[in-house]
Amino acid sequence: MSSSSAAPRRGDRTDAAGIRPPMREALVAAAFQLFLERGYEQTTVDDIVALAGVGRRSFFRYFPSKEDVVFPDHERCLADMTAFLAASPEDADPVTRVCAAARLVLRMYAENPAFSVQRYHLTKKVPGLRAYELSVVWRYERALAEYLRGRLGGRRPDGILRADVIAAAVVAAHNNALRSWLRSDGRDDAGAAVDHALGYAQSTFGGVPIPLRDEAPEDVVVVVSRRGTPLWQVVREVETAFTRD
Repeated sequence: MSSSSAAPRRGDRTDAAGIRPPMREALVAAAFQLFLERGYEQTTVDDIVALAGVGRRSFFRYFPSKEDVVFPDHERCLADMTAFLAASPEDADPVTRVCAAARLVLRMYAENPAFSVQRYHLTKKVPGLRAYELSVVWRYERALAEYLRGRLGGRRPDGILRADVIAAAVVAAHNNALRSWLRSDGRDDAGAAVDHALGYAQSTFGGVPIPLRDEAPEDVVVVVSRRGTPLWQVVREVETAFTRD
């Protein structure tokens, strides 16, 4: 799965031929230009649409709120991740699969490092955006957990717990590496950092055999004998129990 490209870089209002970018991208570019110049709290939706040269109705056609324009690609990335997990082969190692799904989020960030770094610094300054970002992260985690619950939930006694713990661990590992890359202003190798972090999750939880759902529980035979019963008689009772239909 490949997510669509991230928002345009600051000032990327037109291409070389002078053609206006798509309206959605123009709104994101205008919003971030104003956020950087005036500050997030001081920028209104009216300011954004005025700079982009469109009406308020056009803004809300693409973004439910001002917060959403800061995270323009997460909805599409979440949909791509969900589709990627739904298409997983039945014999795929589920931990390897969710780690691969997490890398799709990294790819979205890495496609436009300048925009991702700008957003990171902006989010650090605005408490409301940090809260919004946490809600986005939670949705990614739930998508991973839902897939893992489907693979593990009915196949082992602790399946649901294990699914939720693995999902949380994968997201934590991914985000740790992602934040490290953003703090470097996008100069470090994001892929290597995330691979290293996800390696912890895979080494801890990956490669565990998953029993099939239709496997019948093993029969348990209990033989009760009085104390002092001759051993030969106990053995005969055990043999009888195992041969009984």
